[in-house]
Amino acid sequence: MARQIPVIGILGGIGAGKSTVAAEFAALGCLVIDGDAIGHELRESPGVKKALRAEWGDGIFDASGSVSRKALAAKVFTDPAALVRLNKILAPRIRRRFRRLIEQGRATANLPAIVLDAAVLLEARWDDLCTHFIFVRADDRQRQARVAARGWSAGQWRDRENSQICLDIKAARCDYTVDNSSSIPIVREQIRRIFRKITNASDRR
Repeated sequence: MARQIPVIGILGGIGAGKSTVAAEFAALGCLVIDGDAIGHELRESPGVKKALRAEWGDGIFDASGSVSRKALAAKVFTDPAALVRLNKILAPRIRRRFRRLIEQGRATANLPAIVLDAAVLLEARWDDLCTHFIFVRADDRQRQARVAARGWSAGQWRDRENSQICLDIKAARCDYTVDNSSSIPIVREQIRRIFRKITNASDRR
């Protein structure tokens, strides 16, 4: 029987630093499941490409035949109905991949915890896969500066943020909070404290 080790969901606003927190858990020996990377991989699968082309045509593909993330984002993050259609295509496939990776992780000896880093964890109703939740907090100014460094405009940031569940609801769903508004050493110490609490509680079960 697979071990019931913790599955930690990471929640927070866009640009809060969820991936930074996930990377710190990885350094502690946890398995990190990267929802964005899985979504990107699945978007390039033949079945998904066919479904995306049927919805939005050839305009969302680049010259090489790959899905253009920028073109697809322009279609779905300004149109709630289009985002629902995209999620119907991708979310079930991503969930199946998450479940498989979690099962594999639970069968791995000495793995302390699994971390699920997925931007739309609540929106896609993947939260039932998790046993604990961490909210990553940073103020709007910092978050906007971080996404600007990736090449996002303020409008793109707002459109993405408005397409997700509000931060107050996400924060209320969480068992722990990491303040990611200061230095990495301070963030790291917060994560280590949370890691010890979660894994120690799991060991006592």
